Amino acid sequence: MNDLFLRFYIFSFFLIIFCQAQNNLTLEDAVLKSRTTLAPESLKDLKWNNEQDFFSYQASDTSIYLADFNNVILDSVFLSQLNNSLSGENKLKSIPNITWLNSHSFRFKKDNNYYLYNTKRGNKAVHLFDIEKNASHIDFNKQNTRYAYTIDNNLYIVSDANNHIQVTNDANLGVIYGQAVHRYEFGIYKGTFWSNDGNRLAFYRKDESMVTDYPLIDISSRVGHANTIKYPMAGMLSHHVTLGVYNVNTGNTIYLDTGEPKEQYLTNISWGPNDTYIYIAILNRDQNNLKFNQYSAEDGTFIKTLFVEKSDKYVQPLNPMEFVSDDTFLWRSERDGFDKLYLYNTKGRLIKKVLKKDYVVKDFYGYQNNSVYFSTYSNDGLGTDLWAVSLDNNSKKKLISDGSFHHFKISPTKSFFIDQFSNLDIPNIIRIIDSSEGRVISPVLVSDNPLKGYDIGDVNLFSIKTDKNISLNTRLIKPYNFDKNKKYPAVIYVYNGPGVQLIRNNWLASAPLWMYYLASQGYIIFTVDGRGSENRGRDFEQIIFKELGKIEMLDQIKGYNYLIKQDFIDQNRIAVHGWSYGGFMTTNLLLNYPDLFTCGVAGGPVIDWANYEIMYTERYMDHPNDNKSGYKANNLLNQVHLLEDPLLMIHGLMDDVVLPQHSLEFIKAAVDHNVKIDYFIYPGHPHNVRGKDRIHLIQKIIDYIRINNI
Repeated sequence: MNDLFLRFYIFSFFLIIFCQAQNNLTLEDAVLKSRTTLAPESLKDLKWNNEQDFFSYQASDTSIYLADFNNVILDSVFLSQLNNSLSGENKLKSIPNITWLNSHSFRFKKDNNYYLYNTKRGNKAVHLFDIEKNASHIDFNKQNTRYAYTIDNNLYIVSDANNHIQVTNDANLGVIYGQAVHRYEFGIYKGTFWSNDGNRLAFYRKDESMVTDYPLIDISSRVGHANTIKYPMAGMLSHHVTLGVYNVNTGNTIYLDTGEPKEQYLTNISWGPNDTYIYIAILNRDQNNLKFNQYSAEDGTFIKTLFVEKSDKYVQPLNPMEFVSDDTFLWRSERDGFDKLYLYNTKGRLIKKVLKKDYVVKDFYGYQNNSVYFSTYSNDGLGTDLWAVSLDNNSKKKLISDGSFHHFKISPTKSFFIDQFSNLDIPNIIRIIDSSEGRVISPVLVSDNPLKGYDIGDVNLFSIKTDKNISLNTRLIKPYNFDKNKKYPAVIYVYNGPGVQLIRNNWLASAPLWMYYLASQGYIIFTVDGRGSENRGRDFEQIIFKELGKIEMLDQIKGYNYLIKQDFIDQNRIAVHGWSYGGFMTTNLLLNYPDLFTCGVAGGPVIDWANYEIMYTERYMDHPNDNKSGYKANNLLNQVHLLEDPLLMIHGLMDDVVLPQHSLEFIKAAVDHNVKIDYFIYPGHPHNVRGKDRIHLIQKIIDYIRINNI
């Protein structure tokens, strides 16, 4: 090889390496591929069997693997096997998600049919149930012999031999059966609850005939029309909820005597171990008084109140009781300042706190051999710890505590966990650990960095202090090839509302990939989880009570002041952007601190909390009649005249969470005060803009910041 050719070869080799290491991240890739090819490798439909300690996952679109806790493959099921008994349009194009029914059988769904596959018999799926085409809210009993569903407002059950039973037959469109109530607050996500033996079904009945109608404009037809929804605003009438119980064997329905007033919240529904009683957390409309009540499942009579929880602010029940024996159960509460587990007996006597330390419980996994397994957030709120705590001798063991953010799934015998975790340096690791020591039994998957070779800047997690020495978690994303001697413009991304945590020690620090794209365009992206946000304890969150926006702005400005002290920040070019509560905060910051920001983009913003839903608003703001000064102070319509910076408001025309009325009223007030403002509507979209239109949304936000951040 001559010298000229050698030099050319070496130059070409390093050019290829250089180019491979300099792939530009496009906005389209950042939005559309963030959950697919640019997401860390994972295992689809990964789950334990429900009886034995082996797990299953989809290896591709054409196969399911079954593996033991040592990650040794035990068996496999192929698409062709599932399709053997299916014909024509019923044939599967890819492996569906499955639900294990026992050690050798699972259920899967194709269009309007459910099928059963037995791994011991193999090669053929058996038809199980037909589903009505317009059925929704499908809920199986544990025995897989029956399922409940709804059509329109009424409730149905399919029992053995595909016998369809109409449980309710109410022509009043204002009364709804078997669906979630209270606008999915209080941990509610469904409206039906099967008894342990699968013979009875408890269900919500929601009467919203007294709730105000609200029109959402739909322009999908030639002549636009209004889609009318029920939307109970703060201070207005709320819907009335009761709980019915249908007995499949007798065909009878009874309703629990949950009493008056009708405007109360029925949450955290639980059947007792022997199906004799049903337990409900009854929360008053003021949300400061919770009664944990026991009712007869036979005739609906009230038996007793096991305990009462009160607060000078609010009580927020989110999790049903967990029985550990026939007469003892675990209850989660923030009564002592942190979300903890408490052991009670069914007489209502508090036996003990499960863990006396000040940790916030994340997930409960189960009880076995007198040990309770659960996870908590780490002290800084960024990671996840795994615990095993004995209920008899107070021994406690922290099985996992490495600062990373973990998701755990416990095996049927409670002997093992699937542990899936990531951090800033680890995209995704899946492994099996034991439940006695947290010892790694076997690795399952270690993902490569899907962004290797892309122009992705560094992300840093750290904390700043409030004036009262409270630590606030922050996230700072730098441009690729960051130069500490340059001055960069910055975007502060804000939410800072209750129930949400933006920053974690996981892959990309929970930031969406489009933020890294924007950073690659020469921006610093900065976020603060200020007081009011989730998973730092009751007082950290509840400090915002009755005056939403006040404390949050102080913490965001604390972050702003940190940012402008950095030598690499151009303090004359700082924008702010947020969505929903973050849209409220973006607008709030521009109105109250006009000299600090060059512009803002507020998506789906709450403008007047009196026009937001009852359950959320009255929890944090109280009833409008009892907090007039608070509602007035954070009503941004009263401050429109203070707007000096460019502001783009964006709203989905079909937003049923934060109604378009919020931003439209702000626009009207801006016109009245001759204040200039920019506005953009996404027809057909609800609270969030999804799908391919999201590229348009993010580009719109970025373009606005670029144009005005000069």
